Amino acid sequence: MDGSSLDAHIPVLAGVLTERCHLPTDGIFVDVTVGHGGHSRLFGSQLGSDGTLIGLDVDQHSVQRAQMHLAGLTCRVILIRENFSRLDEVLSKLGIDKVDGILADLGFCSAQVADPQKGMSFQVDAPLDMRLDDRLPITAADIVNQMNEKQLADLIFRYGQERASRKIARFIANRRVRQKILTTGQLAAVVCEALHQPAFGRRSKIHPATRTFQALRIAVNDELENVKRLLETAAARLKRGGFLAVISFHSLDDGIVKEDFRTRRQQGVYEILTKKPLTADEKEVESNPRSRSAKLRIAKRI
Repeated sequence: MDGSSLDAHIPVLAGVLTERCHLPTDGIFVDVTVGHGGHSRLFGSQLGSDGTLIGLDVDQHSVQRAQMHLAGLTCRVILIRENFSRLDEVLSKLGIDKVDGILADLGFCSAQVADPQKGMSFQVDAPLDMRLDDRLPITAADIVNQMNEKQLADLIFRYGQERASRKIARFIANRRVRQKILTTGQLAAVVCEALHQPAFGRRSKIHPATRTFQALRIAVNDELENVKRLLETAAARLKRGGFLAVISFHSLDDGIVKEDFRTRRQQGVYEILTKKPLTADEKEVESNPRSRSAKLRIAKRI
């Protein structure tokens, strides 16, 4: 695997992050979404030989890539395949009480989207899976084919913010009676049919199935509840003066982070360092289109 492939996933908002967030050379930093190690390498370079970098990711392939990308750091590097919702248990097992910084990038990398085994994209017809962690018991196909119509409509509305959720759920329920919906292509076609929109050659830049796919991905991976657990752990595990930085890519995640920061500020736990979420400038968006929807919020433990 060459260096260019390792750097294929560009870390979002890297410049503003390293400008605003600093670590002591002997600090302990946790990247709870280590991915391919882009953000971790930047923060790890702030640490000396007495420092520790802990990286978590549910994707074993990402952990392996991060291992290669972070090999040159002088600090101690610990990479663990685990969901960030279990950060408290991870730190306890490592015998670590408090840390100096925590970063969570709540997006997912382009390699995960492109991987047909994960079944997250409607660009390629693939098994309808959507699990970021293949150890999880329930796939998107299980939900689409087994959940009753009303529950499915509620799920698509709540997690996908899709106004046509009832119509989409009805079309899915009718189609699965004749044939199980087992691939991303099948599901995308049903959604397009329900919305009377073509998959290609449409006016909107957003694919008709985007919100439905988002809803299923969030449900399969229990994303919102995991974020809430992470935020709870972060408040308890940060040292005074330590920072928590969270990058969100949709309003559901960002709303949870915003409310958590606000509540803990009122409780005297946090100082919020970003009055408004920080976003990418035009130059970054041009070089990395994924950054367009990224919102960064930073809080400091007091």
